[in-house]
Formats: sequence, C-alpha cells, structure tokens
Amino acid sequence: MSSSQILREVFGYEQFRGPQEAIVSHVITGGDALVLMPTGGGKSLCYQIPAIARQQAGHGVTVVISPLIALMHDQVGALHEAGVEAEFLNSTLTGEQASALEKRLLRADLTMLYAAPERITTPRFLALLDSLHARGLLSMFAIDEAHCVSQWGHDFRPEYRALTVLHERYAGVPRMALTATADALTRADIVERLQLEDAQQFVSSFDRPNIRYKIVEKKDATQQLLRFIQHEHEGDAGIVYCQSRRKVEDIAQTLCAAGLNALPYHAGLDALVRQTHQDRFLREDGIVMVATIAFGMGIDKPDVRFVAHLDMPKNIEGYYQETGRAGRDGGPANAWMGYGLQDVVNQRRMIDESPAGDDFKQVMRGKLDALLTLAEGADCRRVHLLAYFGETYAAAAPGRPKHGTAPSGGSEDTLVPSVGAMCNNCDNCLNPPNVWDGTDAARKLLSTIYRVQQASGISFGAGHIMDIVRGKTTDKVTQFGHEGLTTFGIGAAFSEVQLRGVLRQLIATGALNVDGQAFNTLQLTEQSRAVLKGEVAVRLRESVSTPAERKPKRGNSTSSKSNAAPLALDDAAQLRFTALKAWRGEVAREHNLPAYVIFHDATLAAIAERVPQTLDDLQGISGIGAKKLEAYGEEVLRVVGL
Repeated sequence: MSSSQILREVFGYEQFRGPQEAIVSHVITGGDALVLMPTGGGKSLCYQIPAIARQQAGHGVTVVISPLIALMHDQVGALHEAGVEAEFLNSTLTGEQASALEKRLLRADLTMLYAAPERITTPRFLALLDSLHARGLLSMFAIDEAHCVSQWGHDFRPEYRALTVLHERYAGVPRMALTATADALTRADIVERLQLEDAQQFVSSFDRPNIRYKIVEKKDATQQLLRFIQHEHEGDAGIVYCQSRRKVEDIAQTLCAAGLNALPYHAGLDALVRQTHQDRFLREDGIVMVATIAFGMGIDKPDVRFVAHLDMPKNIEGYYQETGRAGRDGGPANAWMGYGLQDVVNQRRMIDESPAGDDFKQVMRGKLDALLTLAEGADCRRVHLLAYFGETYAAAAPGRPKHGTAPSGGSEDTLVPSVGAMCNNCDNCLNPPNVWDGTDAARKLLSTIYRVQQASGISFGAGHIMDIVRGKTTDKVTQFGHEGLTTFGIGAAFSEVQLRGVLRQLIATGALNVDGQAFNTLQLTEQSRAVLKGEVAVRLRESVSTPAERKPKRGNSTSSKSNAAPLALDDAAQLRFTALKAWRGEVAREHNLPAYVIFHDATLAAIAERVPQTLDDLQGISGIGAKKLEAYGEEVLRVVGL
C-alpha cells in the first residue's frame, strides 16, 4: 500500500497534516530524519506509516526507542486496535513472554517493536539486532523523545547517549529522531550525539493556537489555583505541576477537600500507587493529576483541558513540553502558571550549587533568564515563546511594528521587549498590562544591600532589605540599627509587590546572588555594578488583577461538562454522543486501554452527527480505519440506533 492508503485504511484519516507527508516519504525511501513537531501534531504517524510501508516492502522490523513503559503500552494497544503487528519488550513481561517475543522478533513477524534505551544497548538485545541486520530484516530505528539525549534538554537521560551505537553498528539502517521540544542548542546536541549530521531536519511550527497562556504573580498561590480550576475548569481533566513531593501531596489534598477529583503523583509513591493513579487519569473523565515533572512524558490523553504550574519550571523547554500536554485534541485549553520571588531564588540556587561546570551553569542561567523574561514580559506570550524556538509569529497587530527577541538562552539590556505581534489568546493580549521602569528601585535595593553589608558585616534576606528600603521600623531593623542607614526609607514610594518584582529580575540576571547555605541571603555580584551605574535598565510589568470569571451555574442539561462534544450538536445528537461515550468506556475497560485509544471524542461526535445507518456510512469518518470498522462497526450502528 502507498503511504496515503495506509493513512486512510489503517488509521482512518483522509489527509496528512502539515509536514507529515514529506517526512513519511523521505523515511520510506531510507532517509534519516530529525523531526520536531509539537505535542498533538502527529509525530507517531511519521514513523508508524513508514514502518508499515517498509515492512510490506520486505525490509523487516522497525525498532522504536521509547523511554516510558506506560507510553509503550498505550501506543502498542492503539496499533493493535488498528490491526498492526506491534509489541513492546520491557520489564512488565515474564521471562517466558519475553523469550517468546524475542523468537517472533528473530522471525521478523513484527512490524514494530518498542523498547527502552537501556534495553536496546544490552549485549543480548544487540545480538538480536545483529541477527536481523545480517538477514536484511532490520528496517529502521525511531528514537522518540530525542531531546533526552541532550544535556541542554529539559529531561536529559544519560542512557540515551549510548544510542550512538545504532549508527556505529548499523550504519545502513535509517534512523529518525523525534521530539516536541528543542531549541537551537538542543537540536545541535541531538544531531551531534546521535550522529545525524546528514539527516534531513523537519521543523514544524511550535505554535499551539488552541492553548491560552496565562502567567500570574503569586499572592496566595493555592487559592489562586483553586479559583482558576473552579471558575474555568470544573469537571475537566487537568495537570497541576509542583516542584516538591510534599507540595504535590498537600495540593492534591486541598483540591480534594474543595470537591475536586484530584490524585497525587511523584517518584516517592509506591510504584503500584503511581501506576493506579496514572491509569485512572488516562481512563476516567475529570481527573486532576497533581504531580512533579516525573509525570507526563508520553501522556497521550487528548482531552486535558488545562495544565497549571504552581512552581516555575527550570526553562522554557520544560514549560512548553508540559503545557503542551493540554488540548491535544485541538479543543480550547489553558496553560496557567503562578510565579514569585522564591521561585527565582530556588531555581538560581539550584544552578549555582550544581556540581556541573561553569559553561553548563552559564547556559542554564541564560535559560532561566529567558523564562523569567517570558513571565515578566508585557508583550504577547505566544510571540515570545515561539521566538525562543527561532520562530516568528505571523499575526501582527495593525499599525504595530514587529519586534525582535533575544536568541535562545540569551539576554537583553532590558527584560521586557516592546509590544509587537499579538495572538489575542494570552493574558497579555487580552488584558494588556502597563510597564514601569524599575531601574531606580533596583539601584536603591542594591545600594541598601551594599550598605547593610558594610555596616553589619553580614548578609540579609529579601524581606529585611525591602523593609529598610521602604522605611519599615521592624524589630529586626531596630536590632541591627539599620534605621540609621542613609538608604532607610529611600524607596517608600515603592510597594512590596514592585520591589519583589525588581529582586526577581536582579537574581535571575545574576545582578544578585542568593546564598542558599546562609538562609537565602542576598549578595552583590560583578553584574551589580552595571545596574548601580544605570547601564542596565530594569523594566517590569505592573501587577494586574483581573476579576475572576463567575462560576458557571448548573443547568438542567442532561449532559455534564465531561460529556460535552467537541462539535456543536443538537440535543438528539448530544444524546447519541453520550451513549457512544458510555459504550466506548465499556470497550476500553474490557481491553484495558484508555478510551481515546478506541475512538477519539471527535470521531464519536462525527458519528453522532452523521447518524450512520450502514457500515458504508461509517467509512470516511476520521479515525475509523478498516480494522476498527470491522471490529466495532456493527456495535456503533447498534448504539446510534437505540
């Protein structure tokens, strides 16, 4: 079959999306490829279709390197549903099952085999590959989540480095590396580490237009999060990211106490508990997963309606990857983040106290600087986000000039660029904030830190420094005699919120250092001098408080929010959609698979709208391939006809 026939008959889609067709054609003919495509963009089809086509042409088995057992399980399950011979080889199999699968592999009975990088490079597995290769039955390698190979990536995994053996040992076998997130530095590292210098690069747009970005200053972060979920996403599936395990537990408990269906997930939980919680998130509607970044890679759940960060990530790559888990189905989704001074302090301290070399630390500081620029900026979030990955946003506001943005990991003389292009689907576009010049406040803060250290011989934390600048006579100020400093009260006109914003930028850009060994005290650095001399401007967004949306009233509708269709359906079609979802849930439980692996919501909505009477009527509906039509067609007609 041609690639178009495979797309239509196996996977049930009429047309390729974006660069998919070009990628598939290149790889089918034996070309190497580096594929960057956003989450939900259809990366899997870019290697699954070539794997099927090359297997039909007699090239043998495609080996897919995947980092997570859960991801392997769901993808193999989805391929089985589509009628494709695929399996995974991992620790969930018994010795007998693994042995039987290895024999199938040697017979080249499989189209695809999924395995983790740790297994791929073992002598036993390499011997299996050697046997296939010697007989011309090793078709292709697909390296998923390829950013894991890079030390500059947000999820570096040392075991990925060993995958260089694939090129060295099987030089003639095509390889493709795929990832959803990689800036220019990470891409270059992937190419070098995996020896893909001659590979064709396919870089899709990083834009996810259905995601609305909102970044807020923390005031009462837990309550801010709770209001966000209750007002905008009650009954929706979502993910909340926290930095620590303890915070994950506390937030999950708080959300449950507020009546939300929330579960914790972190590496400290028992493996069975983690698996149970992940399975519930994938298979049930309306679950909110509160997690560390240990959760999420490879999560294919299409109807995640929001991703929230209660702590600032390390860099934009991590932020983009995590927020990209929302709205994979193309429906409206929200990316919400709260950030504050302590986030910047913690991230900066982790970098400074890392055992890594100075060059690595410098790059990480630049990445943190870029993320803070995104958070503090008054311009369009989407423009800034895309510019980080080297992409210019096409839409521009009438009469407003486009502007440039510092390259990935770089810095600028000011952290807030001028306003230019607008997406009209982020908080800054919808509620433009004012910008104020914080240079004077920055100089007063730095001068105070200098004079305090001169007077007392010791360093102090942010709260005490701000009290001095604002002229607050606290017990601590009196104890150390700091009310006598020449800088006492020189910043009385500034609010605490303003000064905290200034301190965030000074710390993030290296003009201030935080000593984690000395109670998070502030210390001047070499970069402080440029700010004190007025050579570097500090510009900040004003804190904007927007009224919370009213909690939606419960109506008398027969369908809950979780049963809402992705298409506008009349009442009768909505009832059919709800019945189809209930049937799909039963099938998914029987097969031990997430419901979306059986059919996506969009497919069910199209069925409900079309009201098919025969199997022929089901053909051409997106997501219904030949195998699924054969397996489920009669049942779908039965449910629709009830």
